[in-house]
Amino acid sequence: MGGAGQGPAAVGRANRRRGEVEAMIGGERRILCLTLGALAELETAFAVDSLAELGERFAAGRLKASDLLRIIGAGLRGGGNRISDEDLAEMAVDGGLAGAAAVVRDLLVATFAPGQAPGGGAGMRDP
Repeated sequence: MGGAGQGPAAVGRANRRRGEVEAMIGGERRILCLTLGALAELETAFAVDSLAELGERFAAGRLKASDLLRIIGAGLRGGGNRISDEDLAEMAVDGGLAGAAAVVRDLLVATFAPGQAPGGGAGMRDP
């Protein structure tokens, strides 16, 4: 259930230039990143044919809890954490549902609109 050799570490270790964000999940500060592999995983999970369709789906701002789980899970795996969606579903995200939505928003901004500041709205509204 834990990260791939990742324990608690100093705040601010995520590299925004690489599309990384960090979040407290399961009691540990973890790095998330939507790598090409993670994006391919999401294309399959959401049954879309392109990155543009994936971005449009996310920009609509109508995500379900299971969508948040898939996005955070893919981001965790892209960030080097060995966590399944099933294990993730049992973990607490700092800030609860609003915190999970903020993590997803920041991850999507880092991936699809890297020039925007974190928390700066990527078309996703907090639930």
